Amino acid sequence: MRKVKSRKGAGLFVMALFPMLAIAQAKDTVKITKHEFSVQQAVDYAKKNNVQVKNALLDVTLQEQVNREITAGAYPHINASLGTTYNPNVATQVLPNFISPATYQVLIDEGVKDGSGNPIAMPSDFGFIAAQFGTRYSANAGISLSQILFDGQVFVGLKARGTTLDFQRKNVEVTEEAIKTNVYKIYYQLVVSKTQIELLDSNISRFQKLLKDTRIIYQNGFAEQLDIDKVSVLLTNLQTEKSKVMNIVSNGYYGLKVLMGMPIKDELVLTDTLSNEQIKDGILGNEAYSYEDRKEYQYAQIGKKLNEYNIRRYKLSQVPTASLTGQYAKSAQRNKWNFFGSGDWFTISNVNLNIAIPIFNGFFTKSKIQQARIELQKSENLISNLQLSIDNEVATSKNNFSSAITTMDFQKKNMELAEKVYLQTKKKYEAGTGSQTEINSAQTDLKTAQTNYIQALYDAIIAKVDFMKATGKL
Repeated sequence: MRKVKSRKGAGLFVMALFPMLAIAQAKDTVKITKHEFSVQQAVDYAKKNNVQVKNALLDVTLQEQVNREITAGAYPHINASLGTTYNPNVATQVLPNFISPATYQVLIDEGVKDGSGNPIAMPSDFGFIAAQFGTRYSANAGISLSQILFDGQVFVGLKARGTTLDFQRKNVEVTEEAIKTNVYKIYYQLVVSKTQIELLDSNISRFQKLLKDTRIIYQNGFAEQLDIDKVSVLLTNLQTEKSKVMNIVSNGYYGLKVLMGMPIKDELVLTDTLSNEQIKDGILGNEAYSYEDRKEYQYAQIGKKLNEYNIRRYKLSQVPTASLTGQYAKSAQRNKWNFFGSGDWFTISNVNLNIAIPIFNGFFTKSKIQQARIELQKSENLISNLQLSIDNEVATSKNNFSSAITTMDFQKKNMELAEKVYLQTKKKYEAGTGSQTEINSAQTDLKTAQTNYIQALYDAIIAKVDFMKATGKL
């Protein structure tokens, strides 16, 4: 009995193991790609894979097709037609009796007399004749052509094609710049996080050493258990903080991958480094900027040009239009459906020159022109406001960047000083001339200074990106 139970247990164990093996095999089949990117490589990857950029590029392709639709209006339009008709009951038309008067007139002229010997007289009313016109079957085949000779609206549309395409292409650049800005910010924030983790690791190593030294001092009778506990608490807090930072950094990588359009499962390694000198390098000495350097400004200018085309389009709608049409066709009528046999086919052909002269449409066109002019004024107002916004962004970002650099330099010096104070305090503690309270206070000051420095680094790189974007140099 024991053997049977053991076999059953082994069988259950194997059955339970199957799902785990299947999951492990599934994981092995998932291909994980490793990407080692500089910030420029990350931007280039995002331009190819970000969904917003993809859709903006599709808008360009869509506009190309719209332009072809506009161009089609200026080409000849040729249509062929083929049809046949069956009339179960040929239409009957009632007509005045025009045959009888002629017959009576002949009889009168010949002096014919009726049965009573009286000359035949013309009746006052001959009534009507019911007659059928047409055949049971008819067929026709033909070809027609139409060509616009002059239409102001079509010509304006043809001239505006390049501008509409430029408008969509510029929208791609605006979208790419927005993505680029966010990639820069997140990328360098993650780069700065490496320094933050390194500082945390350094602090953890210090406290691990301090905990070890405190235990030795305790064993020699120069410290209390309370001192060991205090150091242990601080060490645990640092380890917990590092765990939280690692989680935030991991989420930051996920966010950057989503922004870039990269699969979450792929591995991303950031190869660029960041230092105080890199942040300050060659920026504040070059504050000159031009509105034309900003993609948004270029985009707005093209939009204004499109509004100008719209005004011209409605103005030219008041000008006469000319078109040419032509038709060539064959038609036949039969009482039997035998069009492929013998019988006549009659030719129909015509050429028409059509001129449409607009005279009055209830002030519709005038209203459209005024609407287009208002839209143009709105676009001009937006451009003026955009200029003010750019000036404000440049001035504000310059102030923020200058302040961020100053703060970063101060915080770096402050961190170096706090580290120096901590090392001196530690030496005093190890020599027995310092207290546990002093070294804990020095460590707290050092950690605060490190946190302030990391925050200053974050602020400085964000301020730099904002300043470069504001001046159109990103």
